[in-house]
Amino acid sequence: MSLVPAAIGKLVARNALHVQKASPEILLVAGIAGLVGSTVLACRATLKVEEILDESKEKFELVRTTQDPEYSEDDRKKDITLVYFQTGVKFAKAYGPSIALGVISIAALTKSNRILNNRNVALGAAYSALEKGFSEYRARVVDKYGEDEDRNFRYGTREDVVVDEKTGRKKKVTRVGLDEPSIYSRFFDSYSQNWNRDPEWNLMFLHCQQNYANDLLKSRGHVFLNEVYDMLGVPRSKAGAVVGWMLSGDGETDNYINFGIFDGTTEVLRDFVNGLEGAILLDFNVDGVIYNKLED
Repeated sequence: MSLVPAAIGKLVARNALHVQKASPEILLVAGIAGLVGSTVLACRATLKVEEILDESKEKFELVRTTQDPEYSEDDRKKDITLVYFQTGVKFAKAYGPSIALGVISIAALTKSNRILNNRNVALGAAYSALEKGFSEYRARVVDKYGEDEDRNFRYGTREDVVVDEKTGRKKKVTRVGLDEPSIYSRFFDSYSQNWNRDPEWNLMFLHCQQNYANDLLKSRGHVFLNEVYDMLGVPRSKAGAVVGWMLSGDGETDNYINFGIFDGTTEVLRDFVNGLEGAILLDFNVDGVIYNKLED
């Protein structure tokens, strides 16, 4: 029996965590609904305005036209002030719920935006720390084992023996692992809408797109990874909406876009151009989250 309260407490805590996770969406919906309700209440209050104004007008007319020896000008001024005050109170009662609901709704929308901004800042900081740690780890691997081994570790490559159909000779070729190599890398193959049956045309196309992407980087100062995906005709990614390349004068970025296939991979390129490989892996040298690299 002692486990029942603990189980209930855990269930309550888990549900509270779900609510906390969805709090921006909840506040957003509540804020929008509140603004709609505030508008409806304001419209209803407006219907009462004419009645309030007519009643106030009658009172003002009565105060201004009253003639009595015992009714002094000071009394008249006090009554006019009282009528103004009463009219203001009636307006406040009529529009008060609408204004209060509108203020609460705006506060909910502001809170929702603040929560999302804080989460984005935290995610950006976490990503930057992870990216820095991964870059330092790869640098140590390169120093100890070389760039080839670093590439093998990263992409899970393996060596297969294939037979050349024309010569009948066997040779070893390097294959990329079955799993997707990274969240940024993409295969350029027949699934791309810009793929062509002519391998040389594909290579020329990739060269041109890389040059175009670098021209865009130089002219605009930044390029998102999803924009490069669009150039190549491959699917976008969630990460591609925030990571990319940024020009900088402090040397923190490469200041150029590289698809990772035109240097140091002559064997892969040779097989690709000769039609022995039906796809080629594009490994983009992204600088990281672009917004984190904006200067203050």
